[in-house]
Amino acid sequence: MTDTLITAENVSKKFCLSLKKSLWYGLQDMGSELIGRPHHNQNGLREQEFWAVKDVSFELKRGMCLGLIGRNGAGKTTLLRMLNGLIKPDSGRIEMRGRVGALIALGAGFNPILTGRENIYIAATILGLSRKEIDAGLEEIVEFAELGEFIDSPVQTYSSGMTVRLGFAISTAVKPDILLLDEVLAVGDAAFRHKCYHRIGKLMADSAVIMVSHSMDYIAQISSAVAMMRSGRATIFSDPTEGIAAYNKENAVADDRVCGADKVEMVYPPVRSARLLIHEQDIQYGGRLEVTVDIDAAHDIPDVVFSFTAVNLKEQPVMCWHTGRHPNTFDIKEGLQRLRFSVAPLLLHDGAYQWNFNMVRRGGIEHTIWFMRAGQFTVRSNHRPIGDIPYIADTRDCELVMLDNSLNTTTL
Repeated sequence: MTDTLITAENVSKKFCLSLKKSLWYGLQDMGSELIGRPHHNQNGLREQEFWAVKDVSFELKRGMCLGLIGRNGAGKTTLLRMLNGLIKPDSGRIEMRGRVGALIALGAGFNPILTGRENIYIAATILGLSRKEIDAGLEEIVEFAELGEFIDSPVQTYSSGMTVRLGFAISTAVKPDILLLDEVLAVGDAAFRHKCYHRIGKLMADSAVIMVSHSMDYIAQISSAVAMMRSGRATIFSDPTEGIAAYNKENAVADDRVCGADKVEMVYPPVRSARLLIHEQDIQYGGRLEVTVDIDAAHDIPDVVFSFTAVNLKEQPVMCWHTGRHPNTFDIKEGLQRLRFSVAPLLLHDGAYQWNFNMVRRGGIEHTIWFMRAGQFTVRSNHRPIGDIPYIADTRDCELVMLDNSLNTTTL
């Protein structure tokens, strides 16, 4: 079935920075509606107003999933709330055809005093199920949410993960024609996320799904199209890979130490500078990727860990080279020194990959070198790809030397 379930035409919503003015503007607009007149300055902004969503248009057919991405404050949740009917657009038209299941807020609208079982009946009733239908599906909901004996405990005693599991189980158990998800898969363990993927995949055969997420891995796996939001406006990409690339470019840090529009190269004291070079950027499958990193440090940094990772064009991690897996230690000395290592054999599919590199003290979380999407290499292969399975690269071929050769070479 290819019928259109969601239609949005030039949808716009504005908010006001001032609470006092917002209340006054609301009274003005309500008065205008009561007497049948258009809102004052309907097509523009009044003092301290701004567009949260502006002229967004798209259609979503049955069997499709739209990934809604963008920076915080771009208007994603506001658009989702309008689609769900929680707030009214100031202009434009929204048409939703069929039963809507939504999980927008973390608490999913539960009453914290009531038990999980009681909230199931309330939430499912609101979604349009009869008491008989809820009774028939209750066991499946509880089983999917993995709540067990906690189903009869008050929701206020649940963890955030338990709350989301219950909300997702209810929203998807009603078999909605339209499913709206806002950062649902950001909470929960790997097993639960896999169950969510499986259920969404089954639902997509007969429904339309809109999912908001900052995880490009989730977006790449589930979405058939992407809407990239920026300052309330949306750009639609029929190819999710192009949408993910636009998101990465949008999130590039604006700093003098950033090279290019979509790469981030940051260093923090005591590191004064760092430069990474890939000697051959076109490698055959099973070949050798040779890398050199020049590091200039203001003083010694003992026991550091290096990480070099590769992601495909869908932002999915596919390879990790990491010295933290070995008991040997690297000590950065004051001055200029060179790290040399190779990834061999390079077991990646045919295609282009972006690389990340970072350095951190062992056991620490503050990086002194942080390179994200800082470069690209390609792999040539005649093998037929069977999924992008991540693998851990061998780190034995690695050495750290002072460029003036005043210190001995440290080798793993």
